[in-house]
Amino acid sequence: MFLGEYQHTIDVKGRLIVPARLREGLGDKFIVTKGLDGCLFVYPLQEWTALEQKMRSLPFTRADARAFVRFFFAGAAECELDKQGRVLIPANLREYAGLEKEVVVVGVSSRVEVWSKERWEKYNTESASSVEEIAEKIVDFDLGI
Repeated sequence: MFLGEYQHTIDVKGRLIVPARLREGLGDKFIVTKGLDGCLFVYPLQEWTALEQKMRSLPFTRADARAFVRFFFAGAAECELDKQGRVLIPANLREYAGLEKEVVVVGVSSRVEVWSKERWEKYNTESASSVEEIAEKIVDFDLGI
């Protein structure tokens, strides 16, 4: 399980030091793809494989399903850690997520998210007022919150 929030930077070559607490769960190789809300999603290979199997069950005859699968898979890249615990984030993914210098790496249960610091702060500010409302809507999922 991934959790926590970590402040980091991306170097001029586009490399990000993956927080030590998240490295073991991700493994040496993992998938980085376009995420929702303007961030990147990072999945361990096992989690990615399970997600891929679920996506295969989406009806390809539906335009919205095709669009989502294209978005998710076309932007994906297999990445690996170097000996210093860094990962090179592909340029197209850095551009998508607005990653320039300061980033926030967030553990979110089964995945890791990488945000530009600016987008993360904006997202938190905008969503803070609606968290209680969201909690009321998901109470039917029996999460025990």
